[in-house]
Amino acid sequence: MANAIAQKALRKPAAYYRMRRRVVRGLQILALLLVLIYTLFPYYWAFVSSTKQGAALYRSALMPALDFTYYRQLIDNPVFMGSLLNSAYVAVSTTFLSLIIGLSAAYALGRIEFPQRRAILMIVLMISIFPQVVVLSGMFELINWLGLFNRPSALILTYLLSTVPFTTWILTTFIREFPRELEEAAIIDGCSHFRILMKVLLPLMGPSLASTGILAFILAWNEFLFALTFTLTDENRTVPVAIGLIAGTSRYEYPFGQIMAASITVTLPLIAVVLVFQRRIVAGLTAGAVKG
Repeated sequence: MANAIAQKALRKPAAYYRMRRRVVRGLQILALLLVLIYTLFPYYWAFVSSTKQGAALYRSALMPALDFTYYRQLIDNPVFMGSLLNSAYVAVSTTFLSLIIGLSAAYALGRIEFPQRRAILMIVLMISIFPQVVVLSGMFELINWLGLFNRPSALILTYLLSTVPFTTWILTTFIREFPRELEEAAIIDGCSHFRILMKVLLPLMGPSLASTGILAFILAWNEFLFALTFTLTDENRTVPVAIGLIAGTSRYEYPFGQIMAASITVTLPLIAVVLVFQRRIVAGLTAGAVKG
């Protein structure tokens, strides 16, 4: 009897559990809002700053002034627009070549059995995490020897050094997730490895190629060190270098508003690409997460 009374006293009412669920959910929503504010506020503040002029830049008003003078100046600036086109050309070309080379290497590393496969994967991973400064002098000599200095093709060649190992490593993981029965059935039908890759695996790798390609595109679009080193003239510079070289009307003026307007303009193509391929990106990032 005493035990029953004690258990009844310890038993908590349903209202307590409902209240606890509400508190937990409220804390989760609060944490989500804090994360969103922390990540999105710098972009909002950059937009606010890009619409202010003169002394208004140094005021802490959170509302934008909606003065788009800096944006009109960027559109009318042929150097900046040319840099934007250079970045698009270099990033698209780098992404395309990285996916072709990375897909071929990923199929060999993920499906073909040979003794050095694990060692090659480790080497690919090590190359992908090398700092750019380590290979800068060697790449400079190579670019000079090939006669590509101060050309966009020099940037494509150097960007492949970081994007190909990255795409190879990621696509190898995706290819390993596909059932081997697909290949075995194709081999029985007389397909070669190239045909298996192009006709069997490639149609199934749309989401993974989209997510990997977007990440490679962002790497090539935002790269600064190689672009600053291997290009000299305004006609061949990419956007990150063009933004870094924006100067004020005098040596004592820091063009903060112009730089913020240029940063917002450069971010818009990335946002557009991500929005267009968002479904494939999510599908590619979650591929293989659940097996059944």
